[in-house]
Amino acid sequence: MWRATILVTQLPFIDRMYFFALLLFSGAAIAVAHAEEAKRDASQPYFNIYQGPNEQDSIINDPSTQLDYTLSGGEAYPNPYMADRLGTTGPLLISSTNLIESLAHFVRERVPERTVHAKGGGAHGWFEVTTPVGANYSMASVFSEVGKRTPVTARLSTIAGNLGNADTVRDLRGLAFKLRTEDGILDWVFLNHPVFWLRDPAKFPRYSLIVHPIRISGVSDKSATSMCRLYIFLDYLSANNESIYQVMRTMTDLGTPYGFRHMNGYSGNTFRAVKADGSWVYIKTIAVTDQGIMNNTNDEAIVQAGVSPDFGVQDLYDSIAAGNYPSWTIYWQTMTPQQAENYKYAPYQEIGRITLVQNPTNHFAEVEQIGFDPANMPYGLEPSADPTLQARLFAYADAQRYRTGVNGRQLPINCPLNPVANFLRDGAMNFNNQGNRPNFWSQQDLLGLAPRPYNDDNHTIWTGGAVKYLSTPSEIDFDQPRIFWNGLSERDQNNLISNVIWHLGQASDMAIRTKQCQLFQHVNETLGQAIAMGVNVTL
Repeated sequence: MWRATILVTQLPFIDRMYFFALLLFSGAAIAVAHAEEAKRDASQPYFNIYQGPNEQDSIINDPSTQLDYTLSGGEAYPNPYMADRLGTTGPLLISSTNLIESLAHFVRERVPERTVHAKGGGAHGWFEVTTPVGANYSMASVFSEVGKRTPVTARLSTIAGNLGNADTVRDLRGLAFKLRTEDGILDWVFLNHPVFWLRDPAKFPRYSLIVHPIRISGVSDKSATSMCRLYIFLDYLSANNESIYQVMRTMTDLGTPYGFRHMNGYSGNTFRAVKADGSWVYIKTIAVTDQGIMNNTNDEAIVQAGVSPDFGVQDLYDSIAAGNYPSWTIYWQTMTPQQAENYKYAPYQEIGRITLVQNPTNHFAEVEQIGFDPANMPYGLEPSADPTLQARLFAYADAQRYRTGVNGRQLPINCPLNPVANFLRDGAMNFNNQGNRPNFWSQQDLLGLAPRPYNDDNHTIWTGGAVKYLSTPSEIDFDQPRIFWNGLSERDQNNLISNVIWHLGQASDMAIRTKQCQLFQHVNETLGQAIAMGVNVTL
């Protein structure tokens, strides 16, 4: 060992440090460390708090054949199925550390599933800027130049069901994309429906309860389980009309898409894109599938739910594994504040493309633990005054605090790529805690401040006082449903009618049937009368 020490100390400094890293925790390393102790720079810490996590990261892809079984603390253990026992027939002992650790972890290994969007799959890829449109409207660096790529993780999901839900049920779908920009996280949370389905955010929790099975008596209420409870949802919102477009789309074959790759995504809510000079426009973001729209019929969806309930997740995984990388072209619809006052619809303008090229290695770590928050926006993107968006800016992040803890953004799948520096400290599962920086704005260790990017003092000027507000339904709520109905092919119109009859006909309450038929009739006389005839309602 003395001879080895002499040889090592003759190496250049960088080579010696590499040698010590290779031999760390070995007897040789300890001996060499003692020999070098007198030369150690006292200003350098002896203990690196991240040495353990780095070591675990270094073996994450090693095959099991290269590793030995240990307890969670790293202690070797002779067999994963052993337990301490009095003789071969006596009781177990509390000193059965391996058994206790295994059982204790087993009953705690599930984080609470999402209340909505519980079932889904995910993958990794990139967002690539394909046009200068984004840069023309926003100072966000993610859009700064054509060809620029930003890492992205996607999660695609059903909405209403639980984790065991079949992927082919009639339901809305979610498409969520986490972009790790150089200026922080940008989360795009989309639905496969163009318009967000309510205007009063307080209705959202009630809707979420409606679309999950009701078990007042301990068994599923049949009226709550049929057709994802959509007709009950209609009954709940029938006085407000804004849901009719969503229900009509969901009751066509668009409500049973062929997996997750063949559907579009829409931001639903309105945001703002801001330039460096402070000028801004309203934007809505749309993800159009490059694979083309494909749907199941009602009968096909029912068969697929029995044959392959995880079809959507499996189809996404198999496609990427085969090198058939799914992609979505990203568009913006833009309006100036003046334009928004004068017309309803804006054309699509392409800004980029999302391509998914890498499957998750560990579904729980990369798909279940990921959390999305529409409030995650770098400079150049801002929320609008849309009331449902304002509510979502709180609810999404808070849902993840409940699921994965207050420090869930330190999880690798949620962690930004640029430095995080603020005054948030402590809390469960904190493995960074921002070192020894103070948890206040210390004048002795002053945290810098990024310059205010633009003056937004005149972006939103309010008039009037605070009121208790509830949206008022109007004829405009039937505008898009009529456009949608008139744009359907004869086959799709017939499928819409038959799908509604199949589901709504299971409602035992004739008042519910009548209300829904009246709503459909107000959209279109032929549509309403056809459904009414099919469910034995006279209008």
